[in-house]
Amino acid sequence: MPKQEDRCSFCGRGRSQVALLISGMNGFICNECAEQADMIVKETFQKKRQADDSLGFFKETLPRPVEIKQFLDQYIIGQDDAKKFISVAVFNHYKRLLQSVETDKNEVEIEKSNVILVGPTGTGKTLLARTIARMLHVPFTIVDATVLTEAGYVGEDIESLLTRLLQVADYNVAAAERGIVFIDEIDKIARKGDNPSITRDVSGEGVQQGLLKLLEGSIVNVPPQGGRKHPEQKMIPVNTKNILFICGGAFEGIEKKIAQRLNTRVVGYAAGKSRMEIDRDNLLQYITPQDLKSFGLIPEIIGRLPILTYLQPLDRAALRRILTEPKNAIVKQYIKLFEMDGVKLTVTDDALDYIVDKAIEFKLGARGLRSITESVVMDAMFEMPSSGEKELEINAQYAKEKLEKANMMTLH
Repeated sequence: MPKQEDRCSFCGRGRSQVALLISGMNGFICNECAEQADMIVKETFQKKRQADDSLGFFKETLPRPVEIKQFLDQYIIGQDDAKKFISVAVFNHYKRLLQSVETDKNEVEIEKSNVILVGPTGTGKTLLARTIARMLHVPFTIVDATVLTEAGYVGEDIESLLTRLLQVADYNVAAAERGIVFIDEIDKIARKGDNPSITRDVSGEGVQQGLLKLLEGSIVNVPPQGGRKHPEQKMIPVNTKNILFICGGAFEGIEKKIAQRLNTRVVGYAAGKSRMEIDRDNLLQYITPQDLKSFGLIPEIIGRLPILTYLQPLDRAALRRILTEPKNAIVKQYIKLFEMDGVKLTVTDDALDYIVDKAIEFKLGARGLRSITESVVMDAMFEMPSSGEKELEINAQYAKEKLEKANMMTLH
C-alpha cells in the first residue's frame, strides 16, 4: 500500500502541489498559507498599534477647550457660546477615551454627553462641525438626517449613519468606535403630527426611535457598503458607547414655541417686568428641552442629547466680518482665484457693505454672501482669463449693476 502524501492542514494541498510544506507536531502548513497567516498577523497588530498610538497622542497633546475655541475663532466669526459648548464637549470626549483605557473597576465611569445645536440657516452649524474636524485626531464624519427612513421603506437605514464613519476610519472598527458623528438637519425628523402612532411616520418619529440605540450606546450591525442595495453583505458590529454625536438643525419656527412658553409665565407685575427684559430679536437664547419637545422631538431622544446650545442670528457686523476676516473668508477666496489667472482683485468697502445689505435683505445668512458675491464676479471670472487684463476693482456701483443683471433682485 503506497504511503499517503503529506498535506497542508489549512488548504489541504499535497506536498507535490506546493513549493514548501512545513511540518509541525500534529500537522503541516504550506508556504502560501504561512505567508497569508503572516499578513493577517501584521494587519491585526498594525490596527491595534494605530489605536494605541492615537490614544498615546491624546495623552501627550490633549487640546484644551481654550485652544479648541481659538482654532475655531480663525474660521468662524462670533457664536462664542456655541464654540465654548463644542470645545468642552470635544475635550471631555478625549478625556473619556483616555479614561476608558486606563480605568479600573473602582473608578467613576464618565458618561458621554451628546450635543444638539439649534440655529437659523446660514449661521454656521455645519461649518462649526467641518472646522473642528480639521484639528481632531479621531475619525469624524458629517451625515444628513433627511435621507433616513424606518427599515423597510425607501431611503437609508439608521445604521448607515455609521457606514461613513467606518469608511473614514479605513474600516478600523476600534478607531471608528472612538469617532465623532455630526448629524445635520436633525429637525427634519421631527414628529409630523401632535399625536404619536396614529399614522405611520416613517421619516419622523420612526427614525427618532431608531436613533435612540445609536445615541445611547449599543452594539449596532453596520452595513460596510451602506444602504439596502446589498442585502447579502456581511455586517460589521460597531459599539457606539464611545462615539460622540453632535446634532444640528435650523428648527424653523421654534421661536414661536419659545415665545408661547415665555408668555405663559406672565402673571402679576413682577412677571411683566421680567418679560420686558426678554430679547425679542434673539429668542433662541432662551431655548430649553421643553421647546424641542413642542417642536416634535420625542422626550427619549432629547434626554440622550443633554448639551443644548444655540447659534445666534448673524447681524450686519458679523456678516461684514465673515466676508473678509476668517482664514477662508469669501473675499480672500476670490482674490486667490483671480491671482491664479494673474489678475489683482480689489473689493472696496462700499461694495462689501452693499453685498452685506443684500444678504440681510434676502435673509440667507452667511450662505447668501457666497451666492451674491458669486453673481457679482461671474462675468469677470468668465472674461478676464482670456482678455489679458491684470487688474479688477469692484465697487458698489459695479456690484449693483452685476447683481441686477443676474436678476437677483427678483428674490426680493
